Amino acid sequence: MRKLLTYCIFPLIIICLAYLLFSSINKPMKFNNELKQRSNVAIEQLKDIRTLQVTYKDTYGHYAPVMDSLIDFYNNGKIEIMRQIGSEDDSTAVLHTEAVKKSLKNLKGTALQAKLYELYEAGDNNLIIRIPQETAVKDTLFRSRAGFDVEKLRYIPFSEGDTVQMTSIVKQVSGVDVPLFEAKMHYKALLKGMDHQQIVNLVAEREDTGRYPGLMVGSIENANNNAGNWE
Repeated sequence: MRKLLTYCIFPLIIICLAYLLFSSINKPMKFNNELKQRSNVAIEQLKDIRTLQVTYKDTYGHYAPVMDSLIDFYNNGKIEIMRQIGSEDDSTAVLHTEAVKKSLKNLKGTALQAKLYELYEAGDNNLIIRIPQETAVKDTLFRSRAGFDVEKLRYIPFSEGDTVQMTSIVKQVSGVDVPLFEAKMHYKALLKGMDHQQIVNLVAEREDTGRYPGLMVGSIENANNNAGNWE
């Protein structure tokens, strides 16, 4: 019996205890690694939402109220960009342009740039001109991102269809109307399918410390320059 305990039972107990110890250490590590991977994907998406929202506000003076408006803006909207002719690193062109502007001192702003462009079209190729030009949003933003799909911005990644919570308001800050927006992804959606107890612990820890239990960009409570809570 003693030999059975020594050579069979005790080694099995030791192996089981070692496995339980390894699992207790490995489970949080595995959870944290996947949390980081999923968070990186979500952060990239929230940055894209922020980029579109800032462009929307620059165009309309306020943020998009719902995701449908933001997606339609990307698909069908137009924005004004500045087209530059000539290089400001060319000192000869800089001096020549300044001289021409002085000769046109009665013209300002858009009218001045239009006259400079007229002179350029007439053959003066030594001018530096900035001309406002209307272009499609989708031809400007995310052009370098192969396979970019704006429709995916509405869905929380890994959530099997849960949607991003997005809100925009105009709030008075120090007596001034300030447009604000926020976009949120709760951990319960972002981490769907991962260890349930670990998610419960993470959410509780964030709530106990007064932080949003997930990832978010912007805020409708405080003007934070559209910062993300991961920054």
